[in-house]
Amino acid sequence: MNNILLVDFGSTYTKITLVDIEKEIILGHEQSWTTIDKDVRIGLTNAISILEEKIGKFSFNKCIACSSAAGGLRMLVSGLVPSLTAEAAKRASLGAGAKIIKTYSYGLTKYDVEEIFKLEPDIFLLAGGTDGGNSECVINSAKILSANKKDNKLFPIIIAGNRRATDEAYDILNTAGYETFKCENVMPSLGELKVEEVQECIRNVFIRNIVKAKGLDKAEDEITGVVLPTPLAVMEGIKLLSLGTKEETGLGELVAIDVGGATTDIYSIAKGDPTKGSTVLKGLKEPFCKRTVEGDIGMRYSIHGILNASNDNEISEISGLSEEFVTNRIEEFSKNTDLVPQNEEDEKLDIALAKVASKVALKRHSGELKEYYTCMGISYMQYGKDLENVRTMVLTGGSLIHTKKSVEIASYATYKQTDPFSLRPKECEVYVDRKYIIASMGLLSKQYPNIALRILKKELIKDGITK
Repeated sequence: MNNILLVDFGSTYTKITLVDIEKEIILGHEQSWTTIDKDVRIGLTNAISILEEKIGKFSFNKCIACSSAAGGLRMLVSGLVPSLTAEAAKRASLGAGAKIIKTYSYGLTKYDVEEIFKLEPDIFLLAGGTDGGNSECVINSAKILSANKKDNKLFPIIIAGNRRATDEAYDILNTAGYETFKCENVMPSLGELKVEEVQECIRNVFIRNIVKAKGLDKAEDEITGVVLPTPLAVMEGIKLLSLGTKEETGLGELVAIDVGGATTDIYSIAKGDPTKGSTVLKGLKEPFCKRTVEGDIGMRYSIHGILNASNDNEISEISGLSEEFVTNRIEEFSKNTDLVPQNEEDEKLDIALAKVASKVALKRHSGELKEYYTCMGISYMQYGKDLENVRTMVLTGGSLIHTKKSVEIASYATYKQTDPFSLRPKECEVYVDRKYIIASMGLLSKQYPNIALRILKKELIKDGITK
């Protein structure tokens, strides 16, 4: 017997998946309310008890966990130019599974530091300047953080800016009492991204510091494996599914949509280079493995964000429900975030909300074209990734996996001729994570990548083609 229990401590639910490594099968999966405010072991024990009622008593050799409880990994980032080093720092953090609360540019002010302490980040990423470029931004920001600190609220700081500024900034912050880490510059030269070392540092700080701060250390006797931020576990699972391993082939380039209660996350594993003639790529080069988080778009906690991002009467028109019903029910959902659809009207509304959330988030994640005129005629500038030729889409998140309308929702999110400059995927084969195992398989992949990939390919449901 070689069973591994994979746990996701979510903000609302603690989800468990039991895997038989020898047989390469999922023995069962279940969930219970997360009890982060009391003791996470209670929610974990409850989930195990519920699963044992279904499959009988079981034991496991290891327990590996990820977590987005208590707000997940909340980060603030600071850089010099918004579209360059600040954006590079933001991408590094998102790729490590963080939730970016705010991004600062052009160095910090005293007012910024006051706001930062009110926001209470788990980690602060301080970047700015290319190597050989501006060094004052990082050093001055370090001085301001030091001079305006609140000793009872200090947070870890990772420095990843101009290498000439790193040592001095480190000494300033370390002397002030901050736990400080040095990494290579996230943008050593203009347009060049180096995020691997920063992301590994973020992960290590999360494991060593944030796990304790979230109260997850209470379960350390049960947890025998690495703890990751849940979005990073999802990213690992999606990367595995796309790229495969040396022994197992993956599905190739893909896009994944994860619509949650508070945020909508989009993942793309694709080059995204220009595919149209007369097109020039502009702006910061996009990472091959990209994650974006739309913090204003979610099915319950951020439900008003979906309404604000939609076109006039869009949700009413999609659902076939009156504007008055839509407005009133959205207000009820926002006040009672644990509400699930109670009737056919609620189901229609949830589907419409999921369609708009998916469309808006995917459009923001994808690149776009802008026309410009030359002596040779019309040419185009491409900003972001061209995902039009990506042919695989993976859906996860409660509102996408617990409905029979998954392909319909995905179809609404893809490219439309009425929006010709958007570079969203055109036609995709849709896979649905019905058992919500992508994060679990991301965790499992750290030790058993081939097994995790084979389980993913076996368990994900091929649901149809977008139209």
